[in-house]
Amino acid sequence: MKHNTYLPEGAILGTAENREYISSYQGLENARREGKILEGVVNLCDSDTYTLHIDLGGVDGIIYRDECVYGERAKDIAIITRVGKPVCFKVMELKTVNGKQTAILSRKEAQRECIESYIASLTPGKIIPARITHFEPFGAFVDVGCGAVALLTVDCVSVSRIANPSERFSLRDEIYVVVKSIDKETNRIYVSTKELFGTWEENASMFSPGQTVSGIVRSVEDYGIFVELAPNLAGLAEYREGVCEGQFCAVYIKSIIPDKMKVKLVIIDSYDFTPEIKPCGYFVDPKEVDSISRWRYSPTTCKKLVETVF
Repeated sequence: MKHNTYLPEGAILGTAENREYISSYQGLENARREGKILEGVVNLCDSDTYTLHIDLGGVDGIIYRDECVYGERAKDIAIITRVGKPVCFKVMELKTVNGKQTAILSRKEAQRECIESYIASLTPGKIIPARITHFEPFGAFVDVGCGAVALLTVDCVSVSRIANPSERFSLRDEIYVVVKSIDKETNRIYVSTKELFGTWEENASMFSPGQTVSGIVRSVEDYGIFVELAPNLAGLAEYREGVCEGQFCAVYIKSIIPDKMKVKLVIIDSYDFTPEIKPCGYFVDPKEVDSISRWRYSPTTCKKLVETVF
């Protein structure tokens, strides 16, 4: 698999190579000459000019407002919220300002290179690294390289339905996503994660009838209660008074029926307890498989076809 050099912001911050470049004036000059994309943590934003400052081994790194974002003028809040966070940049110029060594940096140019050399070549089905940047009720925004953002809609997070992506992920989680589509007119990238969390059969194979396991109540209906056993597997339990959506519960597995893609459950008990969000396990190894063209969730013996075609 070809190594991706354009990673979400923060991914190269602690690497030996990055530290070497940003720790001295000579290192920054080498990076400028070589056109390297580096990272540093923003420690100050000027209140009047919205200039970002980064301490680079005694050298004052400056990113002017117009150099913060590629393709659009950055909003004030978008600039302010970079303080305390890592940002990518290219070294554009080194000079002395008011007797102090100063590096003029550009996040915009780093993003331009990433978009033109990497993101523009992405195709549906490509598996890429990403980082959760913020949540909305309709989905999560993820950094797919040098601060370039893609949208992970809530329906693409997992097969098991959730109300908000924050129920599945935590802010700044490092995850893998599958490129779903790219809007060429707006350059908006849409991604998905459910295709990486396993098929119905792969998930069901982790459980057996007769077991009592834990789950999360995802939906309460008149005809029964849907309980999530794994991100891509939910079962239906008989209705039980007092059980509410979002509760943690213990369920007894009555039966697992591949032909009907069903898991029948009995709720033993439920609790007003919010479990810690744990990293989701992948059934596709992104280090070995870099793209998928078709993903079938439903068993081959099931008449109902559930699949994604990229």
